[in-house]
Amino acid sequence: MLEAIRLSKEGIESGIGGPFGAVVVKNGQVVGKGCNKVATTNDPTAHAEVVAIRDACQNLNTFQLNDCEIYCSCEPCPMCLSAIYWARIDKIYFANTKNDAANIGFDDAFIYEEIEKPFDKRSIPTETMMRNEAQQVFELWKDKEDKIAY
Repeated sequence: MLEAIRLSKEGIESGIGGPFGAVVVKNGQVVGKGCNKVATTNDPTAHAEVVAIRDACQNLNTFQLNDCEIYCSCEPCPMCLSAIYWARIDKIYFANTKNDAANIGFDDAFIYEEIEKPFDKRSIPTETMMRNEAQQVFELWKDKEDKIAY
């Protein structure tokens, strides 16, 4: 956890990004590191957790991080939490809470609320289209015998 916190401090001191850091650990060894790089990379997905997951996956040459844990300087936002689940990480540790983040201007409560709303009630208009055409591709995937499941 100290490394995640150190990365969060280093990120702001170096001007790389916001006050967030994360490390992925496997068998007691750090296999991935990240700090927030949203502003310097112009990438809204470059949160510390996502950067650390990408680093760990590259270092371990895999897209699943079973038997790994992630240490985050702050409670993961909805996007990062989803990435952690998709990566199959076994356990999450965090220091600051989402309320602590909200108190310094990083409030993701709005996103949690939006997820719960029906499509037609969300602040970004959302609608389904060309589902039948897209379903044909899903059928190809379903029937593909040599697919890599994830």
